[in-house]
Amino acid sequence: MSVVPVESGPDAGAPWHYGDPYAEQRALQAGEAVVDLSHRPVVRVAGADRLTWLHALTTQHLTGLQPGVWTQALILSPHGHVEHHLDLVDDGEQVLAHIEPGTIPALLAYLRSMIFWADVVVEDATADVAVARTAAGDRLVPRADLVPTLAALGRPAGLWAAEALRVAAGQPRLGLDTDHRTIPAEVGWIGPAVHLDKGCYRGQETVARVHNLGRPPRRLVLLHLDGSTAQLPAHGSAVTADGSPQGRPLGFVGTAARHHELGPIALALVKRTVEDGATLVAGSGDDCVAAAVEAVPTATVGVPTTAGHPPN
Repeated sequence: MSVVPVESGPDAGAPWHYGDPYAEQRALQAGEAVVDLSHRPVVRVAGADRLTWLHALTTQHLTGLQPGVWTQALILSPHGHVEHHLDLVDDGEQVLAHIEPGTIPALLAYLRSMIFWADVVVEDATADVAVARTAAGDRLVPRADLVPTLAALGRPAGLWAAEALRVAAGQPRLGLDTDHRTIPAEVGWIGPAVHLDKGCYRGQETVARVHNLGRPPRRLVLLHLDGSTAQLPAHGSAVTADGSPQGRPLGFVGTAARHHELGPIALALVKRTVEDGATLVAGSGDDCVAAAVEAVPTATVGVPTTAGHPPN
């Protein structure tokens, strides 16, 4: 079985597909395949204070996190912009979090600068722990056991399959579907990654203000792309009303993918005034493509998060 790697971007070198990306998508969706995400960095936080310490630093309520329960958390800037996104789980002795490729140096530096007197140890665990994904969710496995574990979990599926299903589900990735100005409410992270009933953390004022006003400046949408052209719009290309160089930018394209049922689709971060059903243009000049706007599923604000801590 030949492996075609990702050529560029944060996932460069990871398996893109194994020869039949649409069959891989269908198998992954049906729970019969596994995606090798071993290129993603893993951070380990150990020590008796690990959950209370991370609770204070992130947007998620973690003091009641039960072992084996996965959740998401963000680290925000003082102005509420998203700096880091963590998918994490506690095993009763340590928290393991996988993050976006290329972000581990900055995250480790920040976390270590915030230890002070807490009983925590922060380490890069990438050499020891690898990430795999099935339809049931993410799994962390000893890196030494990665090959047999992947074989036992199902047929291999590449990132083409994983990304296409992710885009169709409206799930953003940091750095691909966000920019340096992104706040959690714009991309549906209120609920899955931000708990609205917890103590103070950096950037909380912005989260609370936008939530109370109900008016984030932008929103994540799904674009159904015209399939008449061979090329998908490039990451970061402008979304406009008419595609002309003089057209007023309404947002930018995040991740574009080819879905086995929906065809060419993309996530885009656009002005909140863009209406569902609108026809826009992604890209410009000879590379532009018509795009129909659809709302993406978003978490219900105020419900219990995956950390299992209900609102008071």
